[in-house]
Amino acid sequence: MNPTDAEAICRLSATQTAALIRSRELSPVEVTDAVLDRIDAVDGDLGAFCTPTPDLARATARRIADDIAAGRETGPLAGVPLGVKDLISTKGIRTTSGSHAYADFVPDEDDIVVERSVAAGAVVLGKTNATEFGYSATGHNPLFPVTRNPWDLDRTPGGSSAGSAAAVAAGLGPVALGSDGGGSVRVPAALCGIFGFKASMGRVPVYPGCRDERYPGVSGWESVEHIGPLTRTVADAALMLSVLAGPDPRDRHSIPCADVDWTRRRPTGPLRIAYSPDLGRVAVDPEVRRVADEAARVFEKDLGAEVDRIDLQLPDYSTAFGAIVAAETDLTGMRAMADRLGPAMSPHLATLVRTPWTAEQFTDANLVRKAVVNRVARLMSTYDLILTPTTSVAAFPVGVQGPELIDGRMVPTDHWTSFTPLANLTGQPAASLPAGRTRGGLPVGVQLIGRHLADGALLDVCAAYEEAAPWRDAWPTAV
Repeated sequence: MNPTDAEAICRLSATQTAALIRSRELSPVEVTDAVLDRIDAVDGDLGAFCTPTPDLARATARRIADDIAAGRETGPLAGVPLGVKDLISTKGIRTTSGSHAYADFVPDEDDIVVERSVAAGAVVLGKTNATEFGYSATGHNPLFPVTRNPWDLDRTPGGSSAGSAAAVAAGLGPVALGSDGGGSVRVPAALCGIFGFKASMGRVPVYPGCRDERYPGVSGWESVEHIGPLTRTVADAALMLSVLAGPDPRDRHSIPCADVDWTRRRPTGPLRIAYSPDLGRVAVDPEVRRVADEAARVFEKDLGAEVDRIDLQLPDYSTAFGAIVAAETDLTGMRAMADRLGPAMSPHLATLVRTPWTAEQFTDANLVRKAVVNRVARLMSTYDLILTPTTSVAAFPVGVQGPELIDGRMVPTDHWTSFTPLANLTGQPAASLPAGRTRGGLPVGVQLIGRHLADGALLDVCAAYEEAAPWRDAWPTAV
């Protein structure tokens, strides 16, 4: 490694960066300076960071460099640059949730995942842009300039972890934290051509996000929300999860992780995969379907898996998922916020909170969720994994919620995200893997859903696929 080659430093994975810093071939200061210089150079066009913290990053890098020079113990992320989604609390750093309601809000505590990342030596680069309170799968909010896709600046990076995905894809740090209540890690990972992982419900504790009742908008989605890493390699996601996972008393859903060796990969053995390119009901762009079919063939021919193309026979959970989100939203607080903000609140969010929801809609949604969970549990007694496209389209133009026409069908504007909420409803581990590109050069991802609590096994399969169909050398063309 030539320590003066800033572009090469920015292309390093987190595992490579950490190893070179440990061996003193690179210093945390050199790495941080290289990434901050790249942010200065390209983020004006990209819009990945809404609140950069360069002074904090450089001070942290200097402190870690001093610790290394003095022979003091450092953590597994020592010197690794990290972006943090703006929905995730950061002590002393503005956290707006993409809303005018929190434009000047500075938390007095870190989220658990930030606390653990910093303790492990990560260098926080700043906050990455997100949709307002995460209630959208795109990259725009009322507060900041739109985040754009590093493969095509006229297109969305997906969301709601828009800035985190765009930053990692563009080399503005090797890893970033995102949150995933219905696909908000996996969707932007797919559209930006990187890896996104949502662990099983409870593996990665969440607090204060979704748990602190004082903050309308911030306190929703409790039964479906996860926090996970966006990375350029499977190994980097595993490294991050080794730091993030494990129970915490502040999250009543959190669970032990002693059964998972996050960073040790094992041979996958014989696999049986249920492949559903459309869930039997979802409109899918032909280019996305083509790439997903090619990924299924990689699993079958290169990894020796038995791949059955099936209709999962699931009830349509799209309406139920929306009702569950609404039921876990502070409707009283959010309606007051909508009245106060008026047109300064995202229109789709104002519509959701002002809807006159009924008790029957909420209880019906819970019954649909139970039917989905039970059907998938029976399915997973036969199959090791479910394979689908991550999204039904590749990146589309910025400024809209989604396409209204897919493969000749008129659809709701959120239809393109139909695949990802499944794993949030069931709580199973799920990942989005780069699987190829459209003929126009846009990334396409496929989703793998593992068995309940089989996080390590899912990472094993993802690593095997990455080896069979490597993607890390693909680099965005627009930045």
